Amino acid sequence: MISEMEPEDYLLPGIGTLEATPEILRGLLASVTEEQTVWKPAPDRWSIAEVLEHLSHVEGHGFRLRAERMVKEENPLLEIYDQESLSASGQYSGREVEDSFDHFEEQREDNVAWLTSLPARAISRTAKHPELGTITLGQLLNEWAFHDLGHVRQIAEIVRALVYYPNIGPFRKYYNVNP
Repeated sequence: MISEMEPEDYLLPGIGTLEATPEILRGLLASVTEEQTVWKPAPDRWSIAEVLEHLSHVEGHGFRLRAERMVKEENPLLEIYDQESLSASGQYSGREVEDSFDHFEEQREDNVAWLTSLPARAISRTAKHPELGTITLGQLLNEWAFHDLGHVRQIAEIVRALVYYPNIGPFRKYYNVNP
């Protein structure tokens, strides 16, 4: 379905995707058992539960923090968000799926409201990133939406592999799954 929103409804990039992500994830999670949420495709890959905790954590400690600093400060130096280190330290493990998802949803609702309150000119606000150099708020917003879609795809592929693929019978001939 094509959105009925007009381009002027969201003057900053990616906000429509950011707004839609929780509902998309809720739909994907509707068919998943608690046991399936903690299944890991491989030792070095994340479970659905870990992805949701990562989304919850990065929402406030990564994206919102960076965006706020870019709006409020002149060309701030941003910290690197090291998800691999956070994952290795257990930051994303051992959390209740619903708690992680609820926290993510609450933050996202607040963040979308805040982002939609910003003037269109905010897109050109800049910051220094230690590895990437100068970045704009517009680039950060595009990356935020891109990041969401990557994790939506990741969760969707796990759902495909655990929920539907085992039950499609002879149709397996036509598909490969790679969660």
